Amino acid sequence: MLRRLALACLGLVVSSGTLRADIEDRPPNFIIVFADDLGYGDLGCFGSTTIRTPNLDRMAAEGMRFTNFYAQPVCGPSRTAIMTGCYPMRVAERDNVKNIHPVVHTQEITIAELLRPLGYTSAMIGKWDLAKHAYRDFHADLLPGHQGFDLHFGTPTSNDDWSETVLLHNGQIIEDPIRQDVGTTQRYTDAAIEFIHDNRSRPFFIYLCPNMPHTALHTSAAFQGRSARGIYGDVVEEIDHHVGRILETLRQTGLADNTYVLFTSDNGPWLIKNQEHRNGISVNDHGGAAGPLRSGKTSTWEGGVRVPCVVWAPGRTPAATVCDQLASTLDVLPTFAALAGTRKPADRIIDGENIQHLLAGEFDKTTQDKVFYYYFLTHLQAVRQGRWKLHLPRPKPAPWLGFFSPNQHIHPDDDLAIAEPLLFDLDTDIGESKDVADTHPEVVARLMKLAESAREDIGDYDRIGQGARFFDQGARRPDAAQWAPTPAPRPGS
Repeated sequence: MLRRLALACLGLVVSSGTLRADIEDRPPNFIIVFADDLGYGDLGCFGSTTIRTPNLDRMAAEGMRFTNFYAQPVCGPSRTAIMTGCYPMRVAERDNVKNIHPVVHTQEITIAELLRPLGYTSAMIGKWDLAKHAYRDFHADLLPGHQGFDLHFGTPTSNDDWSETVLLHNGQIIEDPIRQDVGTTQRYTDAAIEFIHDNRSRPFFIYLCPNMPHTALHTSAAFQGRSARGIYGDVVEEIDHHVGRILETLRQTGLADNTYVLFTSDNGPWLIKNQEHRNGISVNDHGGAAGPLRSGKTSTWEGGVRVPCVVWAPGRTPAATVCDQLASTLDVLPTFAALAGTRKPADRIIDGENIQHLLAGEFDKTTQDKVFYYYFLTHLQAVRQGRWKLHLPRPKPAPWLGFFSPNQHIHPDDDLAIAEPLLFDLDTDIGESKDVADTHPEVVARLMKLAESAREDIGDYDRIGQGARFFDQGARRPDAAQWAPTPAPRPGS
């Protein structure tokens, strides 16, 4: 009996070693956890003192925390950017019309479509929002199953109204409306863990998008009333718990050393859900906090677009590391492509860059002149290069922003007309409180030139960018002509 036991143990060791070698020889797995409306200051590792996030704090201690990581000001554009590696203004939409929440054309290439030829299987779990921002009247042929994903389990858009939200499984409605007695964060995580177990023998990509902490807030019974920050804190603490479950699953399955996990948010906190449009601080505030940053969601102030980001990849990303270099959701597609052993699409412009060097802690390889453009819908409002950020002149109201002008989602002091460019040194003034344009005219001139190049290439509210993509017949962005300045009459006409 002892001999049989010894042989059995030897078999397990050999099997384990074979599995380990197989895992190490495969391309890495990728998991994105994309929270909804989580603020820069809502995690313990980013300064929160009222919301407990021990699992994300441990994730940061074992991985890398990005302090200058950017998304887009609102959810649909942000999800477009991370899936395509492109500014939403560049991305083609159905019927060539620019929507507040892009209706992403099937001829665009998502991360899942890029990874599929390499043998990856992909799951989109949670909020999609790229097939029209609608509870029911969405485009079924633009759901994840038609955009490179093998599994879709989640909602077509956000959860503003639970009574109208449906739950989809591979394109079919399985709950109408979605159940509220069981927290969606738990259900989504259960599905992600099941997917990990089912696909542990092949490379996989999971795009996990909780509906939370976007309102209407909802949590499972186990987390109700646990946080000092009220239900908003409950929701964030539940997200933290389930991220911990995913990381532990990777450890237990032996996949941790060959998986990259990226946690971030689609935009800043929804300040209209807080008293006086301030950072969320009380049990009655249903929105998050931007910490030291100015403003929140739907703005191009730092609080609207700079988001918490943690990357965890044991043995590949150095532990307890802080990356202060400029990076964004645009960089995810080209980086995953490089890590998987392929290249970003060569037949189109991809705005993001491969930041594999940053994930490895090789900060000396940073692109020193890297630029980030702050678009709000179709409007280019600011540009950053290095430590400098320039807000471009803009009117109030701006008719091309529709019901976002005036912008009632942010504090009135942040929804302002800008007559002359405003320049901020983000290294010394993270809260964008002191305009230094007068003392740095050469920086203003340089950034204004960069902004003009973006307007020519990507576009703006009143012009169509030369590098913008359109795949359908008909007019290209008919809205642009509406706001374009009327040419001056010719002499004698």
